[in-house]
Formats: sequence, structure tokens, C-alpha cells
Amino acid sequence: MRLKTLPFVTALALAIPLPAFAQAAADWADMARYRDANIADAAATVRPRIVLMGDSITQGWYDLDPAFFTPGRIGRGIGGQTTSQMLVRFQQDVIDLKPQVVQILAGTNDIAGNTGPMTDQQIQDNFRSMVEMAQAHGIRVILASIPPADLFPWRPGLETGPRIQRINAWLKSYAAKTGSVYADYWSAMKGSGLGARDGLTSDHVHPTPAGYEVMNKVAEVAFQQALALPAPGRLATAQVK
Repeated sequence: MRLKTLPFVTALALAIPLPAFAQAAADWADMARYRDANIADAAATVRPRIVLMGDSITQGWYDLDPAFFTPGRIGRGIGGQTTSQMLVRFQQDVIDLKPQVVQILAGTNDIAGNTGPMTDQQIQDNFRSMVEMAQAHGIRVILASIPPADLFPWRPGLETGPRIQRINAWLKSYAAKTGSVYADYWSAMKGSGLGARDGLTSDHVHPTPAGYEVMNKVAEVAFQQALALPAPGRLATAQVK
């Protein structure tokens, strides 16, 4: 039986460019990126203890300083990602690994608008959702500050510093309210203005090996603080705003 093509369906198809169809069919949150690694890590003798969820700053951490990722420390950073994309893959790349701790280092690309304009409220809601998911599964949370950046090379003219400060202030407050640990990379790396100190980034955003050395010290303290906390109870943060 031959089906007739409805006129409005044909018109709709012609009205949408082919790249848009390709984009819609693509793996928007890059779920496939760590799919095989997740299977291997979940079956490993040394179980995942700490998962670092993030964007290119976390991805670069592993690329430039793999020795920091000792057995049990798992990197799940993907360059360019926003909190919206991380939230989509949070179950697969964090929850299913059943770690004791997750560090969430995100927000740079939200401010840049990599997946479209984001209000502060939308960014906060994504952080809330990830924290609630983690704590509902007994996972301790480290909320990392957005590192200092006085400009984004891929978004020339965008005012970055004040908004990073504003989101970091909320992250610090929310961490305290939810029993999470706040890892203050911003203060450790900040220079005289709102950017990082000379030599700590390669492009005002992405840390150099020297930058990761500074971050390592903050991270080690945060890891120990988080591991010392009791495992959170189910839905511990559901009512925290």
C-alpha cells in the first residue's frame, strides 16, 4: 500500500535545511564519548571513587596531567560542553559508575552561550539537578568554582569576569546549603584583575600545566573534605533553593 505524502509534511521538510536534520540526529550531549570507558571502569578491580565531571578544563586536566588521575579517579570532561549537556549524560557518566564523590566543574561554556543563551537561573537549575541526582544516589558532591577568565577567545567582546564572580558566589552558597564541598579554583588562580595569573592559562581560559599544578592542590583538599563527609541521604537537597 503506497502512502500519500501529506502536503504540510512535504512543506515542513523543504523548509528545514539539511544541516538542521543532521544536527537533530547527532549525539548532542556526546553520550557515546565515554560509553566504552564507563563499561570498563565499572568492571575494573579498582572501583571509581571520584568522578570529575566537566568541560574542556576537566578534559585538559587528564590530557596534560594524567598522573593526577590515580586509580579510582575518573575524568569525564568534554570540551565545549554546557551544564545542559552534562545533565543529559550525568546518569551514564556519573551515577551509573557509583562513585563516592563527584566534582562538577562547569559554567564557562554556559556563559559563552555555546548551546544558546543561558540565564543565571537556567545555569543554577542545571547545577541543582545534578546535585540532587548525585545526592539521591548517596554520592558526595564537590561544586567547583568557574576558574577566572577575563575573556573568551571564541566569544570576543563578551564580558566574562563579573558573571563568573556572580555564578561562583551562588555555587559557594548552594554548596553550603546542600552539604557539598566548594572547591575554590577561582581564588587560587586569580591575578590582579578578573583573569588568571600570568602563565596559568594558555588562552585566558584553559589551564597550562602550571595552572593544573595550582588546581591539583585545591582539588586534593576538596577530595579529602568530601570523602570525610557522611554519604548523603536520599533526596537530601530536593527542597534547597
